[in-house]
Amino acid sequence: MVSSSVLALDVGQLDRDWQWLLESLATVLKRGGDGELADLLPIPGKTFSDSAAPSDSVQLTQAYSIAFQLLSMAEQSSAARFRDRIESEEPADPLPALWGDSLRQLIDAGWTSTQIAQHLPSIRVELVLTAHPTEAKRATVLAHHRRLFDRFQLRHDSDLPPWKRDENDAAIEAVLNILWRTGEIYLDKPDLQSERRNLMDYLKHVFPRALRPLDLRLRQAWKDVGLDPAAIADPLALPRMTFGTWVGGDRDGHPLVTPQVTAETLYQLRSEAIGLLRAQLVELARLVSLSAYWLPPSNLFLSQVAAQAETMGQVGRRALSRNPNEPWRQFINLMIAKLPSDGPPANPNDAPPSWVYQHADELLADLRVLHRSLVAVDMSDTAVHAVAPLMRITQTFGFHLAVLDIRQNSSKHDIAIEQLLHAAGFQDTNFSRWDEAKRIEFLDQELRSSRPMVHPDFSAGAEAEAVLGALRVVKEHSQAYGIDGLGALIVSMTRNASDLLAVYLLAREVGLLQPTDEGPVCPLPVVPLFETIDDLDRSPGIYETFLSHPITQRSMAAIARRRTAAIDLTSAAKESKTAADLSSLEDQKVGQVMIGYSDSNKDGGILASLVGLRQAQRRLTQTGLRHGVRVRFFHGRGGTISRGAGPTHRFIKSLPDGTLAGDIRLTEQGETIAQKYAHEPTAIYNLELFLAGATRKTLMDSRENDGPHPLEPTLMELASWARGAYTDLLHTDGFVEFFRSATPIDAIEQSRIGSRPSRRTGQQTLDDLRAIPWVFSWGQARCYLSGWYGVGTALSRLKTEQPDAFAKIIECLRDWAPLHYLISNVATSVSAVDMVVMKEYSTLVEDDKLRKRFVERIEAEWELATAMVEEVYGGPMASQRPNVERMIQLRGEGLRLLHRQQISLLRRWRSYRRMGEQQQADQLLPSLLLSVNAVASGLGTTG
Repeated sequence: MVSSSVLALDVGQLDRDWQWLLESLATVLKRGGDGELADLLPIPGKTFSDSAAPSDSVQLTQAYSIAFQLLSMAEQSSAARFRDRIESEEPADPLPALWGDSLRQLIDAGWTSTQIAQHLPSIRVELVLTAHPTEAKRATVLAHHRRLFDRFQLRHDSDLPPWKRDENDAAIEAVLNILWRTGEIYLDKPDLQSERRNLMDYLKHVFPRALRPLDLRLRQAWKDVGLDPAAIADPLALPRMTFGTWVGGDRDGHPLVTPQVTAETLYQLRSEAIGLLRAQLVELARLVSLSAYWLPPSNLFLSQVAAQAETMGQVGRRALSRNPNEPWRQFINLMIAKLPSDGPPANPNDAPPSWVYQHADELLADLRVLHRSLVAVDMSDTAVHAVAPLMRITQTFGFHLAVLDIRQNSSKHDIAIEQLLHAAGFQDTNFSRWDEAKRIEFLDQELRSSRPMVHPDFSAGAEAEAVLGALRVVKEHSQAYGIDGLGALIVSMTRNASDLLAVYLLAREVGLLQPTDEGPVCPLPVVPLFETIDDLDRSPGIYETFLSHPITQRSMAAIARRRTAAIDLTSAAKESKTAADLSSLEDQKVGQVMIGYSDSNKDGGILASLVGLRQAQRRLTQTGLRHGVRVRFFHGRGGTISRGAGPTHRFIKSLPDGTLAGDIRLTEQGETIAQKYAHEPTAIYNLELFLAGATRKTLMDSRENDGPHPLEPTLMELASWARGAYTDLLHTDGFVEFFRSATPIDAIEQSRIGSRPSRRTGQQTLDDLRAIPWVFSWGQARCYLSGWYGVGTALSRLKTEQPDAFAKIIECLRDWAPLHYLISNVATSVSAVDMVVMKEYSTLVEDDKLRKRFVERIEAEWELATAMVEEVYGGPMASQRPNVERMIQLRGEGLRLLHRQQISLLRRWRSYRRMGEQQQADQLLPSLLLSVNAVASGLGTTG
């Protein structure tokens, strides 16, 4: 309910769909002898008494978990059909934030077909899929959900004959029965292999299928708004969506991510990518069955086929003989033969033949040849519908599917260096305690030498070996396959420039740095992750020092030159540029900076977090420009508003002017991946929001530079006041005890949701607790504390002390995107609070005075926040934001029943643990965890 977006849909149709799905589930339950459970399903309009359900009914929890999944499915299906209907009936009135609307805004701002088209190939959005402990669903269950969705969509086909409709309805009940008998919770902690399989499914199946509809929708919208189709006729003349992942590469507080896991992940990504391309090429060969007898190819194409076959020897001759007199199939056969192996090499020391593709760009160049050869013989339709989609798949997924980032906490790097210092015989080995000047002086001195501190065969210690082992895997993979599948070296909790320079030293230890005449360079970007509000505030100074260092400048320049050299010589982007344009591209250095939404929100609340992130982006962009570096921001957003989520189009519009620059990375975490991309219509919609939004924002920013908005100082003042109120609550004596008792945080710490531990080091402090379980636990207790607390106090103070500024806030709410995004997110969080439920959870706090003090304080601030947000909006939330209110209302009564059940289970489980009856506690734990899962399903989010 407080996740990434609220769908526009037909409410009446939604009610009918969910009613039908619940009735189908009830039929399944009754048929299996669970009629009492069927009567307790959350049918719209039904209310339940406190004693309606057994306190520990696993079956009821499972049924509700399925029921809420059905509601989410009905919402997505209804929204997809609503969009289709609007686009069919009112093509002249495009849906907000999609391609039609974005292009129309650009036209209204004076952009022409040629001008827009020139920018499109340089637009890139990269989604980085992560598996933080936020995914509460098993991969098997997610697959069943997709089957169910496809069947449910088919049910709305008005042309289905009776026998097909009956068969489809029976199939829906069959899948529901399987779901009911499968179970949705991980009975064992999910391993990394399970998480990897889950994400691979999206990368192999969901996203490749979405690419062609995305391109077709852009081309259709382009034509509908009156732009010249010829301007984007080239298959690669469109914005790019690419992908990354952290699964198997994120080591921050995750000891299970070993060097071996990273190596396995990189190999699997490459193997699956080549397998995907092989399957696509085989299908293309089946389709392009053109005979030279009926359609003579050009002499140029025939000579290209012959030349390639000759260089390949016997393999080339076999490829030609397979399809005599079918030159296009012969050429595709050659491409298939030139693909690298997608299995383990028979002999790792045997180099592949020289004609085997080394990089995906080489395959893309051959596909370009095939495309042109078809156009040359008046087979443009075949080129467009058969070859162009594969060109886009190759451009997007390459030989790696997704780039793998390597992330580690700066403190682990410090420990590794200390162990290296000790092994090398240094007297002072307390690197983590040195001041910044001493650290940088040491790193400067070491980086002037290529000599490692210890022999490669010597282990300096477990922590050093873990860090160096991961970098060694990166080096070995890059030597074997190049760096296309490798992402960034990310340093979480970056506190100083030395935290970043230390990565260069560690890279030198394993031979990852590459020598040049000017000095060593790192082939991968070293990326700071600024997470807390204080770190965000200090980030420009840290980045200034980092960019000033010679090795950083050399490395960024080397990466820029490699990027330019890899530009496909046959691409539309290349052909449309002049020599001067290409020179500037080559010289353009890019520095990636990751900014964290989760920890900054946990640290200071939503207002201080978003304003701090906004100011940091603006200042970091200016810092980069001073050094000739374009900053590419990597937004670490989670699945809830308290962790940076919010409607995609509003998020992009709200970015500070000039900070997007056509290139953006974002995380998609946990259950958000399934919610936004599990079903094809929803996946296409969400991907289009990203691409259209990034294009519109980039082009608009390139012409509009009105300077800071007059309300910027007011926002900063509000953020300061809100942070003060929020942190004052967190630092009040007894708050940690209240938090640990009034939320299910202790159960979440025991849960099987994700493979990652809930704490970075195991210390029982708020600082050590990850932002994800912090947000998750407050959501389970229906409080969403960090999504709104302090905002009411700040707005009330502004109204009292600066009434003119408060009036300006009301006036500019919908006209200034950053303000609208912030206030609308707070409004959603406030609306999702159920104070009745929150108070019921607070009864778990045994100290009456402690409970009363914090409940009254939280409730008073929530009432104030509600009143102030409604005053800004100009009316009650129910009338101002009906879609949000409807989503909450549909889930309300059923969720209350689940919350009461969870509270009862928590009370008993904690009682057993206090009495030392661990066996009874362990027996109750699966029921408790299933209740956590079911509530998460109802809320539509975990953390």
